[in-house]
Amino acid sequence: MASTNPIQFIQQVRAEVSKVVWPTRREVLLTTVMVFIMAALTAVFFALVDLAIRGGLQAILGAFG
Repeated sequence: MASTNPIQFIQQVRAEVSKVVWPTRREVLLTTVMVFIMAALTAVFFALVDLAIRGGLQAILGAFG
């Protein structure tokens, strides 16, 4: 593994950072909103699944209990 001196390292880091394409404020806002929407939909889905499983188990236990 080749070692570089600190000045070369900093130059390489700056060169790599300059290649990064940063998202616009609008892109960040839209992706943040989409994350919140997907999280809410996932929470609703698992709440409904939980209710269905609970109701099924109560029906089974009520029939045999």
